[in-house]
Amino acid sequence: MIKKFIALIVISVSLGFLSTHIGLNSHQSLSISIFSVSILGTLFFWDFRLSFAFLGTAILLITRTIDLEGVVKAASLEVILFLVGMMVLIGLLKDSGFFAWLVSLILRIKNLTANKFLIAISLISALLACAVDEVTSIIFIVAAIFEICDYFEVDATPFVIISILMTNIGSAGTVLGNPIGILIASKSGLTFEDFIFKAFPIMLVCLAVTIFVVKKWYRKPLKALDEKIKELGANEILIKLISVPPEKELKISLGIFGITLLFISLHHRLELLWGLEPNTVLLTMPLISSGCVMIWKRNKAREFIEKDVEWWTLLFFLLLFAQAGTLKYTGATDILAGKLFAFTSNNISLLIGMILWISAIGSSMLDNVILVAAFIPVIQSLKSLSINLQPLWWALLFGGCFGGNITLIGSTANIVALGILEKDKNIRMTFFRWVGIGLTVGVITTAVVWIALLVLPIYR
Repeated sequence: MIKKFIALIVISVSLGFLSTHIGLNSHQSLSISIFSVSILGTLFFWDFRLSFAFLGTAILLITRTIDLEGVVKAASLEVILFLVGMMVLIGLLKDSGFFAWLVSLILRIKNLTANKFLIAISLISALLACAVDEVTSIIFIVAAIFEICDYFEVDATPFVIISILMTNIGSAGTVLGNPIGILIASKSGLTFEDFIFKAFPIMLVCLAVTIFVVKKWYRKPLKALDEKIKELGANEILIKLISVPPEKELKISLGIFGITLLFISLHHRLELLWGLEPNTVLLTMPLISSGCVMIWKRNKAREFIEKDVEWWTLLFFLLLFAQAGTLKYTGATDILAGKLFAFTSNNISLLIGMILWISAIGSSMLDNVILVAAFIPVIQSLKSLSINLQPLWWALLFGGCFGGNITLIGSTANIVALGILEKDKNIRMTFFRWVGIGLTVGVITTAVVWIALLVLPIYR
């Protein structure tokens, strides 16, 4: 631990001194040093990441690198409140038995085969990640996979890996799938409709490519599952599945969630119609719905807030956003953006590729929210150079989501699912067992996005 701490100090101080040699002043250099400490501190000392965020933000305030008003403005409270509201709604769905009902309903497949099972878990994983969040989605999908694999007496590991890969891909399809989606939407002006028309289609293409890849990669486990299905009979699986009838409470919960999604999907049009600021409906609708939920479920309202809202994570995000905002507040990102653009020789295509691959590789080693929070002020600063930022935002989104597939610690969904696998099945995933398929899928899907961003006019 001491060696890691020394490395942390040396790297952050070196970045501070290096930044002074490229034309940054003392406050700009300090903002870069503090932000790098928070990032590296998260990488080296995961359990203490919130401590680094607290201390770093305090130092920025004490040194007058940013003022209180700037911290509040940069903290992206609208994003935090959106996530709080969505977490309460997801807590309601869990309490109502929605996920168990959905999984049991979809997996009642006639004439089940291994290929049908592969396609089913792939589609469910991706689409459920689009509608809720990747962590909630993966928890319920892994539980369903265990049920199926236990019944047929086959190794669940390949299918858990497949569900993780598909979840990370699906999380790029809508604003709701990943925290970086709502963060990018709130900072870029992109709407839910933009995600549906521009992110969702390319997500489906990458999903189809990944299904083809994993079908070839895991042909032996699929063959073993096919043999077991023929031996034991596919219809017997219905006995093992959790059966939750759509009772009145579940129907009401689905109605509330459906109305929320409807308003979110139409937020841009409603904001124009009612003369509201951009993203007002998008960011407040979860609060309205969760407020109604806490009135309806008043006996469980405190439980929804205390147990279903990840306050530790949200506080970390809030302070991290404030530190990233300090980079823009001090003007550091304007200088970095100019140097980045100059490094690419004013070539927008090269710039798109750099952001896409840096965010993908970076997200494979570090939480994608941290990486995106660092990139956002830099991309915003490029606006002063009269650059079309749209393809850069999409590059950041897809790189941040798809890069999570490259390593086993590349996304929260990976860590959660593999933790469940180790706890329930006593199977510990190794780096080399993961990196083969993870790197293959990560590189191929990122390459597909790269081609689309460069070739298709809809992304330019």
